[in-house]
Amino acid sequence: MALTRDEAWQLLCDWTPSEALRIHAHSVELVMRAAAEQYGGGAADTEAWGIAGMLHDADYDQWPDEHPHKIVAWLRERGEDAIAHAISAHYTKWGVPYDSTLDKALLACDELTGFIGACCKVRPDGIATLQAKSVLKKLKDKRFAAKVERHEVHHGAELLGVDLRDHITFVIQALKPHAAELRWGRT
Repeated sequence: MALTRDEAWQLLCDWTPSEALRIHAHSVELVMRAAAEQYGGGAADTEAWGIAGMLHDADYDQWPDEHPHKIVAWLRERGEDAIAHAISAHYTKWGVPYDSTLDKALLACDELTGFIGACCKVRPDGIATLQAKSVLKKLKDKRFAAKVERHEVHHGAELLGVDLRDHITFVIQALKPHAAELRWGRT
């Protein structure tokens, strides 16, 4: 039986006490759902891609030294091998190959989504008028959102075979309708 979004959200809430990390998980879920339509197999991929985005850091709050071992094991126990593989591949230190478009999309969307969230937090109008040009400029400033792995942002777009500026625009557009729930300013 396939993992449902409600089951995945419950696990995330049980394992992730940090509201900030839950918001990040939800934002990556939203982008991955849109990415399923844009880069994947469409509606057939939407649930799995969204769950991969939601759960990619589910074990980080409680077990940062074991991340992502716990969530990958939990998913494999439930037969969710494709999602487990994508989450393994998103953790670049493991060197897991990017076998599917899901794997590539999770890498391409995770760090960039977090970075766009950081950009929104320093803008008076949040995501409402954010453009790729501004994000690209901030990416060059290594002091801004310093923990974001810029290499992963660039490498993810390369793996998907998309122009980084276009991918940034795609992520912004996927997130704009959800600005209020993500607390990223006006819509």
